[in-house]
Amino acid sequence: MISKKQLIITPQDYSLLTDLYELTMSACYVGEEIADKRASFELFVRKLPENFGYLIAMGLEQGLEYLENLSFSEQQIESLQKTAIFKDATPKFWDLLASGRFTGDVYAVPEGTVIFANEPILRIEAPLWQAQLVETYLLNTINYQTLIATRAARIRDIAGKTAKLLEFGTRRAFSPQASLWAARASLAAGFDGTSNVLAALQLGEKPRGTMAHSLVMAFKGLSGSEDEAFRAFQTYFPTAPLLIDTYDTVAAATRLSQQETIGVTGVRIDSGDLVTLSQKVRSRLPKIDIFASGDLDEWEIERLQQAGASIDGYGVGTKLVTGTPVNGVYKLVEIDGIPTMKKSSSKVTYPGRKQIFRIISNGLIQQDRLSLATEEMTETETPLLQLVMKEGKRIDSPETLDVIRQRTSNSVATLPVETRKISNPHLISIKVSDAIKEAMI
Repeated sequence: MISKKQLIITPQDYSLLTDLYELTMSACYVGEEIADKRASFELFVRKLPENFGYLIAMGLEQGLEYLENLSFSEQQIESLQKTAIFKDATPKFWDLLASGRFTGDVYAVPEGTVIFANEPILRIEAPLWQAQLVETYLLNTINYQTLIATRAARIRDIAGKTAKLLEFGTRRAFSPQASLWAARASLAAGFDGTSNVLAALQLGEKPRGTMAHSLVMAFKGLSGSEDEAFRAFQTYFPTAPLLIDTYDTVAAATRLSQQETIGVTGVRIDSGDLVTLSQKVRSRLPKIDIFASGDLDEWEIERLQQAGASIDGYGVGTKLVTGTPVNGVYKLVEIDGIPTMKKSSSKVTYPGRKQIFRIISNGLIQQDRLSLATEEMTETETPLLQLVMKEGKRIDSPETLDVIRQRTSNSVATLPVETRKISNPHLISIKVSDAIKEAMI
């Protein structure tokens, strides 16, 4: 049986990174000889998180990478067999896992696109056992990255186009893997940089950051001087901002203003009354960039701006990479050409394979129409779901972060001002086509 002391994920582990019932249901499908029936599942959010007027679709790239790498090794199959959970499964189930790959089609909304409740972010069309098996991983990456991208887009919208935004959430993200996804999603949604070195380098970006209080405290303890810490750090990293709130923020800024030999380009304030402190620092260091950090989110940044804080950039961590989840679900909508729907109380789903048709006029979203995939669009509508994978192979090469970042910016700009509000936003109503309504009867 597979046994590892370290819970580290590699692409070879993807097939087992799933909930047990995905495998048990797949075994059941095989035993009942329906595993190869063509099935369609859609991933969507029933309800937006509180005070969210929209979502930014994100995580598709990692979803496609997962689908391309999906396979079961001999060792993995042996480990499953040794659990005895599948002792009554047919031999064909094991043969299917051993030889199986994802061979389906994927339709998805491009990353960085504004999306609303009950609109499919992604649709899988594949043999039933494959479409079922991939649920857990797809929900994991798309739910989390969509949350981070949406928060990042809201923060960018509130902070403005010129503010420098840095992602500082690695130490608070829910796992090392999540920290990489959070960095990617925040960059793709409009942030300027991340302090996560691995994520930045893997994404072709330059890691960004400042310094910590421990450096100042170390020099203070050894030499008795906070200024010595500033001097030393500036010697090796002359363009990096200095953290000046370890002891007395205003006093530190005052001394820096009097030391012409130190070419300070920026300072960071991580605590205290950021409004008052930033104003006092600005009066002493008028030509440098002032960064703020410390449990910031879109609401706090809005408060700081309205109160007249003099801040050029923000480092956002904990509240960006955590918080109320995006509760996306993954539901069967068609099997062997037959539309299906869930009728559970408060969890009703729309039947059939669907498409989203969007109307943009005068630069703003006027209407989204949720329709069956077989319905025709009007001259003024644009379809959002696009074919991105055919028979298990990608249609196009992965998009760059710059492309996704620009799409996010453009997409947010199409929202009415009332929908972009970070508190009590106006929700855009989605028109459900008559064909869908008839299929529900």
